[in-house]
Amino acid sequence: MRWENLTNDESGEQRPAASPAALFGTGAVIRRFDTPEFRGITFHEIRARSIINRVPGASRMPFEWTVNPYRGCSHACVYCFARKTHSYLDLDTGLGFDSQIVVKVNAGDLLRRELAAKRWHGAHIAMGTNVDCYQRAEGRYALMPRILAALRDYANPFSILTKGTLILRDLPLLKESAQVTEVGVAVSVGFLDQELWRTVEPGTPAPQRRLDVVRTLTAHGIGCGVLMAPVIPFLSDSPEQLRATVRAIAAAGATSVTPLVLHLRPGAREWFMAWLAEHHPHLVHRYRTMYAGGSYAPTWYQRQITRQVHEFAQEAGIGPSGRGAARRIPVPERTADATADATAEPEEATQLTLL
Repeated sequence: MRWENLTNDESGEQRPAASPAALFGTGAVIRRFDTPEFRGITFHEIRARSIINRVPGASRMPFEWTVNPYRGCSHACVYCFARKTHSYLDLDTGLGFDSQIVVKVNAGDLLRRELAAKRWHGAHIAMGTNVDCYQRAEGRYALMPRILAALRDYANPFSILTKGTLILRDLPLLKESAQVTEVGVAVSVGFLDQELWRTVEPGTPAPQRRLDVVRTLTAHGIGCGVLMAPVIPFLSDSPEQLRATVRAIAAAGATSVTPLVLHLRPGAREWFMAWLAEHHPHLVHRYRTMYAGGSYAPTWYQRQITRQVHEFAQEAGIGPSGRGAARRIPVPERTADATADATAEPEEATQLTLL
C-alpha cells in the first residue's frame, strides 16, 4: 500500500520501505487487524492529516466540501462508484474495497480543529457522498458522534446520505444540530426487490429497514428525503417497480424522492459487469450497448426514468423539499494551541461525486 513505509513491525518499531510517499503522512498508520465480529474484514486504523475535503471544481454537486471518516465500504454494493478510490492506496477495487476498510480514527478531533481555523467560514459539509459513514465499521469505531458534536458546536450546516440504520443511534445529536443550523438527511433506496438487494447490495440493511429509518427520522422532526438510487436498467426500472418503490417511499414519510440511474465508472464498471455476467448473463450485451458511450446511461433513458418517478411521486403526494436558512450560534473560544494547529492548509483530497 501507499502507506507501507509507515507500517510497524512486530516489535512496534516503525520500519522504512521503498514505496511512494505515504498518502496520510508520517506517523499516520496506527495498526491493522482482523477481528472475529467482522469476519473477513481488515481494518486499517490511520491518523489522517486533514478531514475536510474539497469537491473537484467540475463536479455538478451542490456542495463544495465533504467529510469522509472511512475509505472502503463493507456495504459491498457492486455498482459503487467510489471503488476507484481504493486504487489510490494500491488496494483492490473489488473484494479489497469491500473488506479492506481504512478508518480515520482521529476524524472527530481533526474536524473540530479544522472548524476552529480562521480560514474556515462555515460552508456546508456533505457526508456519505463517497462511502457510507454509517457502514458496519461505524458500529465499532463510533466516529460520527464526535463529528456531529463538532458540527453542532460550531453551528456548521451539513447533510448526510446513508443506507445504514445506525444513523438512528445519533438521532439526539441530529435533533440538537437542527436547532442551531441547517441539517439535511437522505436515505438511499433504489428498489424494493429482495432478491436483487441480496445480490447487488449484500452488506446493506434491507430496503424496508431503510424506509423504517425515514419513518423514524420524520416522526422525530428530522425531514428525510430519499435518493432513489440506483435505478438499475432492465432489473428495477419497469413502471410497476418504479411505482411500487415510490409509493413505499411516500408511505414512509419522505419529504422528497430523487431518482438516479445507475452509472458505471472505471473501477465499478468492471466489478459490476462481472456480477452481471454471473447473475444475469442475458443482460451483458444490452449493458455493453447501453453504456458504450461512457459511464452514464443515454440521456433519453435518464429523462424517461426521471419523468416516470416524478409522475409517480406526484401521484403519491410527495411534495418538494424546502431548504431552511442556517442559524448561527457563538462558537467556543479557540485555544492558542488549536488556533496554531489550524493554520496549516488542509490537503485537498480528490472526492468523487454522486452525479
